[in-house]
Amino acid sequence: MYVRPAAAAAAAVLGFTLTLLGGTASYAAAGSGSGSGPGPLGLGGPVVYAHRGASAYAPENTLAAVDLAMRMGFEWVENDVQRTKDGELVVIHDDTLARTTDVEQLFPDRKPWKVKDFTAAEIARLDAGSWFGEEYAGASVPTLRQYLDRVQRNRQRLLLEIKKPELYPGIEEQTLRVLGEAGWLDARHVSQRLVVQSFSADSVRIVHGLRPDLVTAFLGTPPVADLPRYAEFTDRINPWHTTITADWVAAVHDLLGAHGRAMEVDTWIVDDAATARKVQEMGVDGIITNAPDVVREAVGGF
Repeated sequence: MYVRPAAAAAAAVLGFTLTLLGGTASYAAAGSGSGSGPGPLGLGGPVVYAHRGASAYAPENTLAAVDLAMRMGFEWVENDVQRTKDGELVVIHDDTLARTTDVEQLFPDRKPWKVKDFTAAEIARLDAGSWFGEEYAGASVPTLRQYLDRVQRNRQRLLLEIKKPELYPGIEEQTLRVLGEAGWLDARHVSQRLVVQSFSADSVRIVHGLRPDLVTAFLGTPPVADLPRYAEFTDRINPWHTTITADWVAAVHDLLGAHGRAMEVDTWIVDDAATARKVQEMGVDGIITNAPDVVREAVGGF
């Protein structure tokens, strides 16, 4: 069985640390996770997004992590999309398979084990769960379509990140095509259940150009002077929590985004109660977290 001891130990330490920081590792946290559609929320605290699913407690970006987030009461989940050698979109964060699968054991001669160098069938053979814990042995890297179907079945909402689009020309169009085929581009999904984001401003701009009705987000912390330029093609600015201040958040809120509504700020990655309360005081609209129960307990989000 493939187990990455350091990763397993890190997961255990994270759970212990979260408890020390004033959160809870219990999956039975109260609340309905009833998030709202895209647009300023304001009621009940910031929206809580389960980053790569409930990834403090299950292997990231797997269906198990999505299901666990659902059982914990969280509607919004975040995922990452990349493309295989034969053109299939798969849900994985790193552009290499090495950290979260047993690819080094199964394909020892294919270093550096880039996602783009493996076919979808090869990736489907990998174990994407054992590195996190034995109970998740055999979990697979899902295709985007499999992931969408599961999120739909769970009645969840999706914050979808197009990862490293510079490696995958045309991935924006392809992602939208798969979303459409899976029923995620109808009026209800577009207005209430889907946000597309990227660290690439060009990628966000492409998505907005192809589907101006979609809510989009840029991952980063642009200078205040540059924010009006981003407001032309996006609705949200989603920064790393250490890079923001209350004044910066207010500057984002002062602008109208691509859909004529006040722009929003969803910050990441916040896994402890003290930081969650700090960014809440700054006025953020959402918090993206590996430990959604800890954040919900700290700020009363949903």
